[in-house]
Amino acid sequence: MEVREFVASLVAGGMAGMCVDLTLFPLDTMKTRLQSQQGFYKAGGFRGIYAGVPSAAIGAFPNAALFFVTYECTKSMLGPRVSSKKAPFLHMFAASLGEVVACLIRVPTEVVKQRSQACPTLGTYKVFIETLKQEGILGLYRGFGSTVKREIPFSLVQFPLWEFLKALWSWNQNHAVDSWQSAVCGAFAGGFAAAVTTPLDVAKTRIMLAKIICRHCPQSYLDQSWRFSFFRNIR
Repeated sequence: MEVREFVASLVAGGMAGMCVDLTLFPLDTMKTRLQSQQGFYKAGGFRGIYAGVPSAAIGAFPNAALFFVTYECTKSMLGPRVSSKKAPFLHMFAASLGEVVACLIRVPTEVVKQRSQACPTLGTYKVFIETLKQEGILGLYRGFGSTVKREIPFSLVQFPLWEFLKALWSWNQNHAVDSWQSAVCGAFAGGFAAAVTTPLDVAKTRIMLAKIICRHCPQSYLDQSWRFSFFRNIR
């Protein structure tokens, strides 16, 4: 990959990820509260739907940039050695590798963000400090394993499907897809992948919230759910 392409992937991926995360943040907050052990209304309901947005804003750009750089670099390096028939496997591998690398940044910001969303009476900074005080730096990586186990299947579904839909659309119209057409393909592929991996996403969220310490919240999340081996094993 040339330096120009590298910079383009870095900037474009980072900006795209940041725009998506910030635009859809209220929906993400509602999803986190629906998935929490307490339930939607006890976790805050519709109040403070932008709780945790500083964490998302800080982590969105480097997270998305790191993913897309890894994804494009892997395709660029291995692409010439892979036949067109095996291209979906290349896309799967590149996306999975990108997700693992991106999780180094994604997981800490996700932990702080989701704990802030589930306990909106506290600010992002206080959640961050309390996590460090009570769990140390490893507390910011709580749920790393479950996040990887969710993101890899998500990528294995999303990116090959996205590339396939773009190639199919391009073949039907005899020229490369436009940006809006690529977005439509990405929206469909992402929605389908999200639906398939929802159980893993629920497990990830509850593991990240498992040791939240918040005097203003009625109870600590997953205090009872840790009795179930499913969550212990998936971590």
